[in-house]
Amino acid sequence: MKKILGLALMACTFMANAAFVNPMKFDGSEAQKKEVVDYIQARVKKEYCGGQVDMCQDSMLRMMEKQNLADFKSLTEAKDKRVMDRVIKDYCKGPVDMCNYTTIKMMYDQNEKASKEKLAW
Repeated sequence: MKKILGLALMACTFMANAAFVNPMKFDGSEAQKKEVVDYIQARVKKEYCGGQVDMCQDSMLRMMEKQNLADFKSLTEAKDKRVMDRVIKDYCKGPVDMCNYTTIKMMYDQNEKASKEKLAW
């Protein structure tokens, strides 16, 4: 019983240590790749198993992990640092806790597009 509790505690500590990696600062190192994967796994599990939405099925978790990783990879090619910094600030450091790479990509794409538009009659 003590071993099981110890393993559960270590797993929780491990997930809590997974840090968000800014895609524009990603250097491609194995250490950062591991950090991104750890963050995605912990974040998806938190969103789908530990929140108000209870969709904690392995198929859902793997699907969302794959989507987040694909979106992270896409974001590493982003060019507009100002837009990226603002999206990260709004969704990762503000009162809204939606700090996953899928949300960041969606909002980056929308804001980057809007930054090039002008209101015209």
